[in-house]
Amino acid sequence: MKISTKGRYGLRAMVDLALKSVTDHVPLKSIAESQNISEGYLEHVFSALKKAGLVKSIKGPQGGYILVDRPSQITVGAILRVLEGDLSIVDDKNNPDGDNVIENCIKLHVWEKIDESINSIVDGVTLEDLVSEYKRMENIGAEMYYI
Repeated sequence: MKISTKGRYGLRAMVDLALKSVTDHVPLKSIAESQNISEGYLEHVFSALKKAGLVKSIKGPQGGYILVDRPSQITVGAILRVLEGDLSIVDDKNNPDGDNVIENCIKLHVWEKIDESINSIVDGVTLEDLVSEYKRMENIGAEMYYI
């Protein structure tokens, strides 16, 4: 499994939105500029996120996007599944070797365990976790000591 540009940019944009939308709607242009992502590209990303119910938008001069839920309730997994689809590493829906014992052994002892690990990680990290970590990292080296 490889996360596409859509997934990577979408996750960055959602963290940016979580940082900025504490009190008001955030224009897509603001997110695009701060993340150095095309506004047109973000329109497609946010269309999918809006359709999935993760963000809502208000049109007009004071408009923009806001999270539908608290950042602590939105997981990385929820965002990536909207933008990437199924996060499984092997697509076995059209598996012609369904009766192959070796393939089933590998599926049970390798592919499913990898999928479980991936899902555990992405479902265990929220936007709030990423915002907190971002704020902590931003302060690294910010302390100045004067003598």
